Amino acid sequence: MKSNLKSAFANEMAAARSASATGNMTLAKHHLERAHILGQRRYWTHVQTHFQMLRLALKQADGKEVRGQLVRLIGAGPFHVAGWVPVGNTGGADVSATRPMPIPSDLQAHLEGHSLRNGLILRAVLVAALVAAYLLVVR
Repeated sequence: MKSNLKSAFANEMAAARSASATGNMTLAKHHLERAHILGQRRYWTHVQTHFQMLRLALKQADGKEVRGQLVRLIGAGPFHVAGWVPVGNTGGADVSATRPMPIPSDLQAHLEGHSLRNGLILRAVLVAALVAAYLLVVR
């Protein structure tokens, strides 16, 4: 992750924690959605945002959001391996997990030059290795 992108992601996550600590759940969700947009192209940061969204939903006792975040946490791995990420998606259960969305203009500069194809060959090799290992074990 480029340093400016990493810094922007960390700032959004910190702002979400701060808003949650003061009880402003709407603002906390807003910052988590922005962090999701910035972090969704990297597996670990993507999972972090969904985990924090899950924690926020639990804090609010929002059953629909809890279920949505659990599904997204489970789905993040296979989607990343396949190299498919819905660009700009805010990550909340109130939007389809597969719907691309416009990236806010102030976040676009942090994502310039990043291709979703980065790492595609590595992911393909990983999937092939996993399939080969499975086939060896099954036989």
